[in-house]
Amino acid sequence: MTSSGQERTGHGTAPEAGSGTGTTPGAGPGAGAVSAPGVASRLAARAAARAAGGAVRVFLLLTALFWLLPTVGLLLSSLRSSSDIAASGWWRVFTAPAQLTTANYADLLANGTITRSLLSTVLITVPATLLVLVIGSLAGYAFAWLDFPGRDWWFLGVVALLVVPVQVALVPVSKLFGAVGLFETTLGVVLFHTAFGLPFAVFLLRNFFAEIPRELLEAARLDGAGEVRLFTRVVLPLGGPAIASLGIFQFLWVWNDMLIALIFADSQSPPITVALQQQVRQFGNNVDVLAPGAFLSMVVPLVVFFAFQRQFTAGVMAGAVK
Repeated sequence: MTSSGQERTGHGTAPEAGSGTGTTPGAGPGAGAVSAPGVASRLAARAAARAAGGAVRVFLLLTALFWLLPTVGLLLSSLRSSSDIAASGWWRVFTAPAQLTTANYADLLANGTITRSLLSTVLITVPATLLVLVIGSLAGYAFAWLDFPGRDWWFLGVVALLVVPVQVALVPVSKLFGAVGLFETTLGVVLFHTAFGLPFAVFLLRNFFAEIPRELLEAARLDGAGEVRLFTRVVLPLGGPAIASLGIFQFLWVWNDMLIALIFADSQSPPITVALQQQVRQFGNNVDVLAPGAFLSMVVPLVVFFAFQRQFTAGVMAGAVK
């Protein structure tokens, strides 16, 4: 009797300890029915996210290719002779690669007008960029960390100059440069670009320098650093990304400018933009000079941008995240 009861008891307790058919959580058909749609929805969400990401990548790739298409066409045109350019489009090189030649660039370097214009552009762009960087850095530090009477009002006046268009100053500045002997000179063009580049430079660098922790500057002053040492050893290294970004903007603006160069530059040695514009007047005869000259004038800013791309990105993102 007892043994049979124990057998019955053993048989009764087996399902509780077992893992197959007891009341184990999640083992019933209802739990499987609940979890399967959840897994399916997660997999569908992941597949949709991957498909969306792939579509975005394809769209960005097509946009980049479409954006670079004129540059590629200009490059291929610069590597073709004038007769080939007149006979067919630049895409013809994909079926006739023998048309490609570097003779146009050899002729370009032998063209005295183009080489003098490139030299004039360098002599204008480099000083105008360096002057804006130096003066803008000094003024930005002064407006950010030096106390002097009327500092905020002076800075407000500098900011107000940002809205003054270049075209408004062409006539009065032309009269002024003519009176002092700076009209149609390289120095006059450099001064004009420097004057109109400084308001943005001061505004940008002042705001960047103002974000430097005050405790850092006070610690340097306690160590005996003067204003000059503080500016050169602390502020400038920390402001490197912003200064690099400003340098890229100023370089591109001056290098690609034609309006100011057309008015104030020396007509005997104009910058590259004016020289190429003069070649356009004889487009049918000088296309073999115009195409490589335009591509060469475009390559220099691209090289400068990619050389300082990391600093440019850091400067742009510096104020985005605290």
